[in-house]
Amino acid sequence: MACGKLEIDILNTIWTLTAECEERDISIQDVVDYLSANGIERAYTTIKTVMDRLTLKTILVRYKVGKKFFYRAAMNKKEMAIEALNTVAEQFFDKDYTHMVRFIEKECSELLV
Repeated sequence: MACGKLEIDILNTIWTLTAECEERDISIQDVVDYLSANGIERAYTTIKTVMDRLTLKTILVRYKVGKKFFYRAAMNKKEMAIEALNTVAEQFFDKDYTHMVRFIEKECSELLV
């Protein structure tokens, strides 16, 4: 499942905030505040739009408490990373994981040092 840069920033924010407290209800404003504190300035409406799109992609789950909506990640970071690796293996390596790993070792050797 492909995600854009802001989608990944939002997911990382949600994973970070829920790592601190699993039961925490994460609002759009929580995400805006966290991103802003980390140098990522985006309008509330932009974050809301992206979070709604992540909900449509079933990457986030949206639920209501009282009159306010909150969000949770449908997958943890490890699950999302595994899904991304499976997608890359399928799209570029005919599901040959050995070939994919060898490619990474060869092409990215300077990054592995």
